[in-house]
Amino acid sequence: MKYSTTAHFDRAFEKFSAEVQSAFRKQVRYLVVDIRYPSLRAKKYDERTDVWQARVTGNVRFYFRIEGDTYRLLNIQKHPK
Repeated sequence: MKYSTTAHFDRAFEKFSAEVQSAFRKQVRYLVVDIRYPSLRAKKYDERTDVWQARVTGNVRFYFRIEGDTYRLLNIQKHPK
């Protein structure tokens, strides 16, 4: 698998600290190898739109769609608790 980003994702990603960006890069490497990697905690976020959610840190999540052999990254944001 591979991944690509949307312009919306890129704009949101730039707003995060270097630490969160680094953590995301680590997590996305796990994603392309195995969506079930434990620290990702990937799950279907919205059945209707086929959007998935995965963990970056305790309070940051990223959202994506699976399109063929590509994870299309849609957004990254703080997780409301």
